[in-house]
Amino acid sequence: MNSSLLFRWSISVALAGFLFGLDTAVISGAEQAIQRLWNLDDFTHGLAVAMALWGTVLGAMLGGIPSDLLGRKRTLFLIGILFLFSSLGSAVAPDVMMFMVFRFLGGLAIGSSSVTAPLYISEIAPPASRGRLVALFQFNIVLGILIAYIANYLLRDIGGDDAWRWMLGWVAVPSLLFSVAVLFIPESPRWLLVKKGDEAGALNILNRIDPSTAQKQINDIRAGMRRPDDTVPAASFFSGKYRTPIVLAFLFAFFNQVSGINAVIYYAPRIFAETGMGKSAALLSSTGIGVVNLVFTLIGVALIDRMGRRFLMYIGSWGYIASLSLVAYAFFSGAASNSMLVPILLFVFIAAHAIGQGAVIWVFISEIFPNAVRSYGNSLGSATHWVFAALIANIFPWFAGRFGGGPIFAFFAVMMVFQLLFVWKMMPETKGVSLEDLEKKLI
Repeated sequence: MNSSLLFRWSISVALAGFLFGLDTAVISGAEQAIQRLWNLDDFTHGLAVAMALWGTVLGAMLGGIPSDLLGRKRTLFLIGILFLFSSLGSAVAPDVMMFMVFRFLGGLAIGSSSVTAPLYISEIAPPASRGRLVALFQFNIVLGILIAYIANYLLRDIGGDDAWRWMLGWVAVPSLLFSVAVLFIPESPRWLLVKKGDEAGALNILNRIDPSTAQKQINDIRAGMRRPDDTVPAASFFSGKYRTPIVLAFLFAFFNQVSGINAVIYYAPRIFAETGMGKSAALLSSTGIGVVNLVFTLIGVALIDRMGRRFLMYIGSWGYIASLSLVAYAFFSGAASNSMLVPILLFVFIAAHAIGQGAVIWVFISEIFPNAVRSYGNSLGSATHWVFAALIANIFPWFAGRFGGGPIFAFFAVMMVFQLLFVWKMMPETKGVSLEDLEKKLI
């Protein structure tokens, strides 16, 4: 097997996750500044922050369409261009309406990347290393989040009140680099065979990865197809045949967001400031979240193909329940004020997320759907993830302002008890199983 070539293609595509992470977290350093600049009320402020997420919802819902029609490679290139325009436009926006328009474009890129990048990597990766390679996407997300937090801290005094513009604008540089990197990867062999009937092209790419298994993979893919040029209409996707993977993807993505992860990432400086920290200390503590996220994502990536997806989800679920319950107690009891208790507990929360949901979600959703409908399935899982991310990010400032942190974090903790039950009773193990064998198991 040509492991170095496979890794190079995977890491190039996984850089979409780096842009995803940057765009997701960079707003944390800008959100308070734009509220002051444009004198936004809580609702409009929440909408401005969440606008990228609403674009992400649409990008996730529609991301499977260009992936099927244009191919995975062309779609990834277009995603890079969207990131580029979004970062530049957001940085120079003259008013809140234009700011929201360009943030919405960035959201389209994030949503599409969360569909197409894991999809591509899962389709080129062998079963034994599929978890680690697809999880590179998540690793790049958390790396992007960390770099965004560090950049926000370093740029906090650049340009005075316009520091937030530099925070958003520099993302154009990695966006351009990603767009160029995508030009040097091949098309997905499964897309070539299933959607275009190009067996020669698919075989050529699979031979470059591993000549000893290439023909067998072609045979396995063909065995799962009805006709070389067949496609599955969207209506058929929801006909009931794919009920099991649809339910699994929906619930997995739903629980990812009702953990509160995006609320913490988007509003970390604000949450830390409420514990008595100053502005600089709050931004620096947010960087600590990025470091913890990165370290425990690396642990998750190392374990996902050894211990399995369910094992990581058990660890993450128990960590969620413990940390969120204690954060809620800290706010209810008043212990959150003027102490390091909440920041420490949120670090534990981030560690639980990184090793569990963070490491597993994009791997699991990209594995459980058949070749013919994988783009639809990834769109469904990703759209579910982002709908709830947008809702929570949009309403978090309003609820926090009126009820405080206690009820919010208590709600998140209760939801994680239900996630634990989901992992125990419903979630199948997908470690080491080929995509075609998983199709037989779940359909």
